[in-house]
Amino acid sequence: MNRYTNQQIADLVRPDRVHRAVYADPALFALEMKRIFGRAWLALGHESQVATPGAFFTTHMAAEPVIVVRDLKGEIRVLINRCTHRGPLVCHEARGETRQFVCPYHGWTFEPSGELRFVPMESGYAGGVCGRPDLALARVPRVASYRGFIFASMAPEGESLADFLGPIASSYDDMVDRAPAGEVEVAGGMFRHAYNGNWKLVLENHIDTVHPAFVHQSSVHAAREQPDSLATSTAAEIQIRQMRQNGAPPAVWERLGIFAGPNGHGYMGDYHSDDRLVVAMANPIFAEYRAALSARVGAERATEILSNHRFNTIVYPNCSFMSQFRQYRIVQPIAVDRTIVNTFSFRLKGAPDAMFRDTVAFANVVNGTASEVLTDDLEVYERAQRGLSSGQVDWVYLGRGLGGDVPDSPGLRRGGQGTSELPMRNQFEAWSRYMTADSEGGE
Repeated sequence: MNRYTNQQIADLVRPDRVHRAVYADPALFALEMKRIFGRAWLALGHESQVATPGAFFTTHMAAEPVIVVRDLKGEIRVLINRCTHRGPLVCHEARGETRQFVCPYHGWTFEPSGELRFVPMESGYAGGVCGRPDLALARVPRVASYRGFIFASMAPEGESLADFLGPIASSYDDMVDRAPAGEVEVAGGMFRHAYNGNWKLVLENHIDTVHPAFVHQSSVHAAREQPDSLATSTAAEIQIRQMRQNGAPPAVWERLGIFAGPNGHGYMGDYHSDDRLVVAMANPIFAEYRAALSARVGAERATEILSNHRFNTIVYPNCSFMSQFRQYRIVQPIAVDRTIVNTFSFRLKGAPDAMFRDTVAFANVVNGTASEVLTDDLEVYERAQRGLSSGQVDWVYLGRGLGGDVPDSPGLRRGGQGTSELPMRNQFEAWSRYMTADSEGGE
């Protein structure tokens, strides 16, 4: 039962602060699963994961288990992973290829499109059951892709994916346009980690430019102690330069571009703009890569593409990705204080193989569960959750840069300083809009 009215929910978000309940109250979490994750377009993966008819992978839309599959006619579908007979999951594999999904309980068999095709001892059901639409695997009502990236929404109606993404679609363009062959693909497996904290913490952290010098202080210090000559192998170069970049002086951070768009989306720009982190411009591999890109789009366009220095992009409410370094992270809320993050690396088709090795090396440095970056962040998320769960201080202050935001390109606002908390305020503007969209007191 919802114990919040819409007005009470709206009162939890103020221009410069939010109430701690938005991170710690299980009742609000339950409403978020219906009103945010049950309505918004959610990032699920990439078409390269279901490249052929019958290819599938399993994932979740918040708590709802789903199968993303290319049916035998070539259409991508998202099916609820629940047998319509007695309820078990019909697919337990993370990914694979199949001509049918067979429930392990009673053998009900479904086509990749969801239709019920075979039932053992079907004569026991009056009138038969095969082919009945009401007994097919339920389909998520809306599925769409942008530049090969798959999204789905539980809401039967709503804004189009293009309208949902708005100007943030340019970050997907940035990622795909970097491929000499004009396409990217998931490769190299997946990192999965979990933390005991609210799902919002990771989305806020990925676009927070103040924390690196403090949260990652130990690794910054260690990187500064290393001789420059050590950065001879690509992995070491990536590791040392990333850590040193995190320790940049405040003036560097203040010059960054922090952008907020519709629906809670946003991105960080102008990071690592001094040089190419993966692979460095001086590296012969990068010259080979640039030549391949120029051959497809021309030298002028290649320069334009490679001059974009975006770091983290947030696609609210469940995705964070790095177009420049081909890292894609999908956030899955489990409970008010439990979150899973799945991270994928992408290969630029047509680029030298070494480029992808460097992508994986960067993933190990930033997204690996033994990395110098992620381990620090996870510790802070859990400390934050413990603090937010205390009952003596109600408000979280998000006032850095308030009043200094300026309009930018159509649909975007830019923080007046690179350390503005504009992206967090923007996320909570979207949160409030989603959470109060129902009639007063409704579910």
